Amino acid sequence: MESFSFSIPQNIRFGKGSLKFLPEMAGRLQKKRALIISGPYLNKIGMVKQCRDALYAAGIDSAAFTETEGNPGTQTVEKAAKTYKDAKADFIVAFGGGSPLDVAKAAAILIAYGGCITEYEGADKVPGPVVPIIAVPTTAGTGSEVTSFAVITDHSRNYKLTVSSNYLLPAYAILDPELICSVPENTAAACGVDALVHALEAYLSLAASPFSDMFAMQALRMIGKNLRAYVANRKNEAAAEAMLAGSLFAGIAFSHARLGDVHAMSHPVSACFNVAHGVANAILLPVVADYNALADQGKYYDIYRCVAKAPVPREMFTPGMLGEQLRQLNTELGIPDCLKKVGVMDEFFDVMAEDAMKSGNIAVNPRTTTKPDIIELYHRAF
Repeated sequence: MESFSFSIPQNIRFGKGSLKFLPEMAGRLQKKRALIISGPYLNKIGMVKQCRDALYAAGIDSAAFTETEGNPGTQTVEKAAKTYKDAKADFIVAFGGGSPLDVAKAAAILIAYGGCITEYEGADKVPGPVVPIIAVPTTAGTGSEVTSFAVITDHSRNYKLTVSSNYLLPAYAILDPELICSVPENTAAACGVDALVHALEAYLSLAASPFSDMFAMQALRMIGKNLRAYVANRKNEAAAEAMLAGSLFAGIAFSHARLGDVHAMSHPVSACFNVAHGVANAILLPVVADYNALADQGKYYDIYRCVAKAPVPREMFTPGMLGEQLRQLNTELGIPDCLKKVGVMDEFFDVMAEDAMKSGNIAVNPRTTTKPDIIELYHRAF
């Protein structure tokens, strides 16, 4: 067995109604004024107010930045940092899906150290502790509440940059299943498949360990069993709880094992064509699963058994059946079946492949991948 290391240095509260513990966590941080970073939809339906009310009831003031968009850009990060300073806040509540959590992490760097977020691109460029963050995810998808990554779009390059540092880990995370019961169906589907991809790629990664495999498999079991039911009815409490916990476990898995070709390829799709991250992942997933089947050493059946409604016995299984099952799952969830349907243009494939090859995820994909391979996979998904 290869050597490996792990740490989970966070405080996580999971359970129905656990948003009520937000003031207690702020008290532990000895903070008095929050900036809530969220998005326009959550503000419109009153969930940001719900978050502010929870703080206000405990005597904690707050301001809100709700301009976070899907695939947030560098300018959004700068606006959020300015809002924090103007509000004289002393901690951040990242309230929403992956985009608000990414903006919160990136803004926390600029608040502490200034400059532009592009200066911190890559691993371990953050010089020290950042503004304290309490993460409150409202989707079951990204697992960003337990990862050390922030992904931001640099529109000047049509490129998704990644900042990686353990200083970006939120001090606290609150996972309240009640908060994911108002998610629109298409968002629930895309985010749910994103969580599935996190678990799947972490499980297959060349950097996987017994520690990451434990979390990845539990995530696959919970997501595979509950994704369809949750998308069908977001108010299904049992399914919502399982999806939120599965997303959490998948986040822990991939923060230790990294991902693979799906994520390496999906980031350029989102950066160039503003396709939702989860949708890009879902479309690419069956194609990459077919490509990686040649490298399978038995784990494909484990994944297949989690996502198939009626899995065949192991002795009847062939690795190609996993891709077929993933295509069927996308169809059931109403996710488009090709990149062309979401506005992607094939003349960009060379540039997109160049960007994909810059991702560290390529190195841990189970099958060796070159730039021509990436271009071919884009064509297959097109």
